[in-house]
Amino acid sequence: MRSNIRSKKWNASLLYATVTAGMFAASIAGAVRHSAGDTIRVPQDRKTIQAGIDAAVDGDLILVDKGVYKEHIRLRPGITVKSTGDDVKGKLSLKRAEATIIDGSGIGNEPAVVMAENSTFDGFTVTGVGNYNEDQWNKHHATQGNEQAHEQVGDPSTVGIIVSGIRYCTVSNNIVHHNGGTGIAIVGSKDRRIAPRIVRNVSYRNMGSGIGSMQQSSAIIDENICFENFYAGIGQSNASPVVSNNVCYGNIRAGIGISDHSKPIVRSNKCYRNRRSGIGIRTGSETQPIIESNECFENDMAGIGTRLSASPIIRNNRCYKNKLAGIGSRTHATPVIIGNECFENSLSGIGQESEAVTLLINNHCHRNMASGIGFDSCKTGRSTVINNRVINNAAVAVGINAGWSVRLLDNELSRGRGLPPTVMVYGGADATFKDNIIRGEGVAGIRVAGKVHALNNEIIGSSLRRSGPPNNAIWALPGSDLTMTENKLHGWRHGLHATNAAIYAHSNTVSNFHKSALVIQDSIKPANVHDNTVILHKPNDKAVSISGKAGIVNNNKLVSEKNPND
Repeated sequence: MRSNIRSKKWNASLLYATVTAGMFAASIAGAVRHSAGDTIRVPQDRKTIQAGIDAAVDGDLILVDKGVYKEHIRLRPGITVKSTGDDVKGKLSLKRAEATIIDGSGIGNEPAVVMAENSTFDGFTVTGVGNYNEDQWNKHHATQGNEQAHEQVGDPSTVGIIVSGIRYCTVSNNIVHHNGGTGIAIVGSKDRRIAPRIVRNVSYRNMGSGIGSMQQSSAIIDENICFENFYAGIGQSNASPVVSNNVCYGNIRAGIGISDHSKPIVRSNKCYRNRRSGIGIRTGSETQPIIESNECFENDMAGIGTRLSASPIIRNNRCYKNKLAGIGSRTHATPVIIGNECFENSLSGIGQESEAVTLLINNHCHRNMASGIGFDSCKTGRSTVINNRVINNAAVAVGINAGWSVRLLDNELSRGRGLPPTVMVYGGADATFKDNIIRGEGVAGIRVAGKVHALNNEIIGSSLRRSGPPNNAIWALPGSDLTMTENKLHGWRHGLHATNAAIYAHSNTVSNFHKSALVIQDSIKPANVHDNTVILHKPNDKAVSISGKAGIVNNNKLVSEKNPND
């Protein structure tokens, strides 16, 4: 009896010791298994990617063999999910990304990949989430997106990869295509700004943007290629990412789209052949991006376009061969445009319309098919134009239409062969020219139909034409209002030719003209012409030829070219 009791006690003790030892061994094994930096292989160790993720802890690597994986996955904090292979280039991206595919079709509209804090997702193709609609894509591509709904960057629910409300992660070397919403979406929150790294991905043919940054996110978006997406290649709505070194082409809207209080830095990107602008900026005065050192060309609208009260700084970009302006501003936009080169665009190098307020400094506009700098008719547009070089454009260097008040200071404005004037100020426009150099050989250096105040400009005719079409330094048309003071006018048939205009001209110097320096006909009020210096070339040359209301014509100094001190 006692023996049996002792035997039972011993057996129980042995069982307890055995179980305890087993648990301890399992614990030790688990601790070893979950040490930071372990590798879980799919499908060798786990059959699915999600199973590998579920078995991982912070610091683990999930290494996935090539193949097609019909699943949606949700990463865990601190882990890396990476395709097997090296970084050999394939057709679009890395070969390993092209061969390792997460196919979300038929599973639902939730994102195929959900990122986690401090996680990395590297080297996959992600496709098939939601409804990609080829017919809708073709329809809106044909209409340049004019009939699209006004979502900023697409529906963030049906995305390929989503980063939502986490501070940091990395999405790299992936191919994201043919999804029903945005390819890669970065979503912040009111109380948390997030800054994931979205680098070296290829995102195309998604029904939202290729990459979308929204809701106060502040991602690093670098070295991606985004093409043929339903909205922008890279879209931003109320976000402040750094968008650099990306290539965006063939998208239905802009290559890079910025809206709704966004304040990104957009730097060193290449945007071309998009159906709208290369870079499009819109919606509200709190939309304040810095757009610098980008190359925008062959887009179906402007190279860089600003509208709807947006207020960007646009500097040091190259915009060329776009179907509208190189840089365009409209609908109350207030851009600062500095140091850009705009050339060979189908309309203006820099174009303004519809109540924009612009500041143009140190830009170079040349060889554009219309004006170098153009101001289209509006109600109340305003612009200040300082130290720009505007040369060799097909129509005029500067064209200012009705509704504009423009100040032009210290610019070089010139055009080559042909009859168009160098500068045209239309009726209903108000322009001040100060300290500019204006060159040309057409009908006028400045052709005035509106109101002009010209102070201390040098207006140089490159080919004095003694007969035929007009050839005037300043040509004041009927109904115009001209004040000209301290200008140097050289090499034109007439320094001034005015008909039915209001004229105030004093302290100007006119040289190398033909017969009459200043010609004033039938002024709408008495002209005031005094204290001008006229350098005569022939004895019969006249300083002033005036008909109609004489006005005040006195103290005009005649100087012989051979002896200017006489």
